[in-house]
Amino acid sequence: MSTSRLIVVEGPIGVGKTTLARRLAQTFGCEPMLERAAENPFLEKFYRDPNTSALPVQLYFLLQRARQLQKWRQDDLFQRVRIADFLLDKDRLFARLTLDDDEYRLYETVYQSLAIDAPRPDLVVSLQAPLPVLLERINRRGIDYEQQINASYLQRVVDAYTQFFYYFDAAPLLVVNTAEINLVDNEQDYQLLLEHIMRIKSGRHYFNPIPAGF
Repeated sequence: MSTSRLIVVEGPIGVGKTTLARRLAQTFGCEPMLERAAENPFLEKFYRDPNTSALPVQLYFLLQRARQLQKWRQDDLFQRVRIADFLLDKDRLFARLTLDDDEYRLYETVYQSLAIDAPRPDLVVSLQAPLPVLLERINRRGIDYEQQINASYLQRVVDAYTQFFYYFDAAPLLVVNTAEINLVDNEQDYQLLLEHIMRIKSGRHYFNPIPAGF
């Protein structure tokens, strides 16, 4: 039986979940399982016209993540720590947000037919930031198709994440306010968060450090 610990980093577009997942994987010496959004051929079309491309975007992501999870279970079974930057349940969150009722029923039919056996996380790190911060980060990282993201759509994503994690109880949860910290360039911020991650075994926790000078 595997005794590995699975840590999942989640959060809305632009919050920094992939960056943190990569850094945690480097710290623990493992290969992370990451979203591969750039491989989705429908994503750019979706940001241009959500009404015509939402269903193929969601089905592509669903099938992609099902393949990733299946392969990951085989390859990383005996890793001491495993890191991912998505929950499979997040796929349903976006599907409910972007699909109409008929499309969502089709999506659910495909989802159920896949019979995905997703591993249960030992800890979920939920990254949060207000809309202006997310928009600034998206603009700064300069991915072409992301520049078309509508602010009202992104706010709906933020609200959906907030509601999802408000009721989330499937695993220990650490909610992180990233608005005033820099987990990329500030080693002190990263180490402080890492200490919190290492201590959590159960329950719901919050990480909201006060910046120096406040």
